[in-house]
Amino acid sequence: MDEITMERLVIEEKEIIIDELMDQYGQEILQLSYSYVKNRELAEDLTQDIFVKCYQSLHTYKGKSKIRTWLWRIAINTCKDYLKSWYKNHVVPTSDEYIYSGDSGHSTEQVVIQQDEEERLAHSVMNLPIKYREVIYLHYFEEMPIREMAQVLSINNNTVKTRLRRAKALLKDSWEG
Repeated sequence: MDEITMERLVIEEKEIIIDELMDQYGQEILQLSYSYVKNRELAEDLTQDIFVKCYQSLHTYKGKSKIRTWLWRIAINTCKDYLKSWYKNHVVPTSDEYIYSGDSGHSTEQVVIQQDEEERLAHSVMNLPIKYREVIYLHYFEEMPIREMAQVLSINNNTVKTRLRRAKALLKDSWEG
């Protein structure tokens, strides 16, 4: 998909643009949502809400940042709003699942060991405080540069670096213990 430009916003229908955004960024937004709420079904619901918000506010996109950064900002704000909401604090989710996409070309023993390590790592990351979890997720899973992470999270570049360093230290401590 071409980067969304102001010309495309004027020329093309919003439905076409949203379809393209959902195709290109839907899985990433789902994984980001999951990293906040730790529940697959809830992450799917939040992802739908995020794209509805994106659809409703597409006219506010001014092209000052990449569309991906704008969409991630909407996603992060939506997840944080959910975490502060009455619903989250008073309704108990029924199941927890980790999102995996695996490929089996190894022996059963190697696959089991790999799955165990991935589960342990996912558990360690999910137990981090949210401000560390989000930088770990954006840096390692989305391979986002520091500058873009700072823009998405609305914080200083040095703050991102500090949080990343502290998150790594916390992960190291949890793996050693």
